[in-house]
Amino acid sequence: MEIKKGIAVSPGISIAKSLIIDSEDYRIPRRAIASSQRLTEIQRVRNAFKDAAGELTHMEVAQSQEGSGKIKDIFAVHLRFLHDRSLRKKVTDLIQDDLVTAEYAVSTVLREIASHFTEVKDAYISERAADIYDIERRLLKQLLGKTREDVGRLTHEVVVVARELSPTQTAGFNRQFVKGIASDAGGRTSHAAIVARSLGIPAVVALEDLTEYVRGGDTVIVDGNRGIVIVNPDEETIAEYENYSREFVELEHRLDTIRQKPAVTRDGTRITLMGNIEFPDEAEVVLQKGGDGIGLYRTEFLYLNTQREPIEQDHYEAYARTVRTLKNRPVVIRTLDLGADKYTQSKRFAPEPNPFLGLRSIRFCLQNLMMFKTQIRAILRASVLGNVKIMFPLITNRQELMQAKMILHDVMEDLDDESIPYNRDIDVGIMIETPAAALTAYVLAQEVDFFSIGTNDLTQYTLAVDRGNELVSTLYSAADPAVLRLIRTVIQDAHKAQIDLSLCGEMASEPEYIMLLLGLGVRTMSLSPPMLPEIKQIIRSVTLEDCNRVTRKVLGMSTERHIASYLRNAAREILPEAF
Repeated sequence: MEIKKGIAVSPGISIAKSLIIDSEDYRIPRRAIASSQRLTEIQRVRNAFKDAAGELTHMEVAQSQEGSGKIKDIFAVHLRFLHDRSLRKKVTDLIQDDLVTAEYAVSTVLREIASHFTEVKDAYISERAADIYDIERRLLKQLLGKTREDVGRLTHEVVVVARELSPTQTAGFNRQFVKGIASDAGGRTSHAAIVARSLGIPAVVALEDLTEYVRGGDTVIVDGNRGIVIVNPDEETIAEYENYSREFVELEHRLDTIRQKPAVTRDGTRITLMGNIEFPDEAEVVLQKGGDGIGLYRTEFLYLNTQREPIEQDHYEAYARTVRTLKNRPVVIRTLDLGADKYTQSKRFAPEPNPFLGLRSIRFCLQNLMMFKTQIRAILRASVLGNVKIMFPLITNRQELMQAKMILHDVMEDLDDESIPYNRDIDVGIMIETPAAALTAYVLAQEVDFFSIGTNDLTQYTLAVDRGNELVSTLYSAADPAVLRLIRTVIQDAHKAQIDLSLCGEMASEPEYIMLLLGLGVRTMSLSPPMLPEIKQIIRSVTLEDCNRVTRKVLGMSTERHIASYLRNAAREILPEAF
């Protein structure tokens, strides 16, 4: 049984046989084996060569009556390689000497041969490299499972396992049969995440090397709530997750009944719950789930999912569509947060040794004023259609904020000159995502109408932990005392300055943190739309005194482990099905 931790991008539980759909498109990563596994891996290689040859022979017979001479020649060349004992010996020698997996040995040896062919000037010989790559893919298919099965014509339930999913692969997914998605790469804007959320398929991405451990037909559990994937679970684990899945479905049905009820604590305090979205289509989901508005509208999709850089009208149409869907409910539009792990298709970013500390977000916008102004113009034009607010991300000091506001006012003057209407009193806010911003929040509060605490980056920068790095993922926790102290400081400074405050990081989507956040003074949260009913249920089940008691207890604790355990136990008493 292999347990992998990734990023949960679509909630729910799925248990099904794996379908590997793109293993042939990438180099198999190196993975060491124990010396006792040599014979097993060597036998797998022998079986793969034998089965690949058998498959080709079968195809050759099927094609023999109507196939041309060229097709027969291709089959002959491929079969000759698969029957070549010296080739197979090179592969098994690599396993024997370097203690690597069969997949890695096949990929390494075949690609070395292919590279030799490509270096030969003779066109006929150099073109044979394509044959070698095809043989490599065929062998990997035997080792990893059926890789070319048509996902659009499935007849049984599967968990799709991939290195990274392409648009053409995901477009044919059938919710009836594709029960889960797990990929090595990806983030919240990956194709896997987009499709999973729209279809309601549980999904976990950023698993890094899951495809090394999964073979076609393996039983796989995808836990889209916790960001966990389990390969070949034992019977006890399967039974546990089957029960967990039933409870989760029952909880979802029960929570549907409170979707349109207000998020009010038992002692009458009204909490505003809004949704985080990335695409205009998700605005409708926020309303369906009972959200009060959009607290974080990520706008990077305009750059990440098109073949050209968006023009002003592209921006405007996306924002206008969202604002009209929400009618007069608030829509907080965050300006571009490009950089780090999000790049434009025009490759504006030069490679950086540490992109999360480099030219990203507001820093990039301030150095690319035409792009920045284009977006701001579109936001201002859309502001007359509803309750639009503008928010600048990753502000670290007052100077950055004043520069961003100056550009905003420049664009306003341009619109005035062109007699284009906009809301002159549009609310302007910033995301508090760095320790620098948190510790100077009292200064920044004098210049804005609202704060939104982005706990994802705030936690990352406070703890110096890359939240997407599996190697240090155990160190990433919003329950760390340092993070909580910064959050409390921002809340207090916002209240002193009498400006609005919300919290829009993943912390707001996690049930165990809700009582703590209410006790700290948060009254507006923005979260993943599917989690809105669950969080609303917790709020409706507690009193502020309950929350204040939890917060006092937590602020007296000194370790992340004790805080996380305490919060989890407190939330479990209120909504046990969520855990």
